Amino acid sequence: MRKILRNRLALSTVVTTLIILVVSVLLAGVVTYFAINVVSTRVQQESVQLTFAHIWVSASGNSQAAVLVKNIGGRDIVINQITVRGIAGTYGTNVFTKVASTNPLALAATTGLTNTTASTPITLASGSSMQVYITDPTSVSIQDVGTTVGITVFTAQAIYYQETNVQTTTVALP
Repeated sequence: MRKILRNRLALSTVVTTLIILVVSVLLAGVVTYFAINVVSTRVQQESVQLTFAHIWVSASGNSQAAVLVKNIGGRDIVINQITVRGIAGTYGTNVFTKVASTNPLALAATTGLTNTTASTPITLASGSSMQVYITDPTSVSIQDVGTTVGITVFTAQAIYYQETNVQTTTVALP
């Protein structure tokens, strides 16, 4: 018993082991906190709201989709693709945009709207909104009246989705 009490190395081994254990747990906690902080900071930078989604179909079979895209995040966004029922609108032929107020959307002739091109995805500044009209989305027909169809907006960091019912219209669509 006297040998154990006189042996100073026995206590220093236990203390050293405890110090190494505490330091490793603290290091793991700091690394985890840093990783969570980096991920959550990146996610919070972009925020888009899709409202007033509509899809209209005329008796002749022509159709038009519309959605109001609001950038409510703290940075500008780049819209890479817009789909109606999973099929992309072709830039330059049937996607039209107009920076506008936040009023509900109505049927629109494509005159007075900006025709976007394939070489330039749509850029939307922070705090602004834009009306997006898609003429003749290929995935919607007269048989879809009353069914729910989704409009999806793809940006550089996320995917935003809004559903709406397909409606009929007596107005001739472009």
